[in-house]
Amino acid sequence: MPDAEDARRVALSLPDTTEKIAWSMPTFRVAGKMFATLPEDETSIAVRCPKEERDELVMAEPGKFWIADHEAQFAWVRARLAALEGEEELRDILADSWRQAAPPRLLEAYPELGLPGGS
Repeated sequence: MPDAEDARRVALSLPDTTEKIAWSMPTFRVAGKMFATLPEDETSIAVRCPKEERDELVMAEPGKFWIADHEAQFAWVRARLAALEGEEELRDILADSWRQAAPPRLLEAYPELGLPGGS
C-alpha cells in the first residue's frame, strides 16, 4: 500500500517535476504547472482528471476515488493512497496527471510516458 513518501518519490521521478508548498501542503509541478498535491493529512493525492472521466472513476470505485467539495468545479480527483493496489497504480495515476500538465516539448521528449488519451 503506497504512502505519502511513495507519492512524493514517484511524482518527483517524473521529468521536470518540482515540489512546492502551496496552501500549506506539498504540490508537484511539471514545468511550473501543478499536476498533483498531497492534501491535509497526506493520506490521499489530488490529481488532474477530465471531469467526464473523473465522474466515471468515482462511480466505478467510490472507495478509491472521490471529489473534494472545493475541487468539484475543477478537473481534479482525489485518490486514497491506502486503497491503491500498489506503486504501479500510483505511478499510472501520477503519470496520467503529469501528461495533462506537461508541455508538448516534454511529452515529445519522453514518449515512454505515453500521450494523454492513451495515444
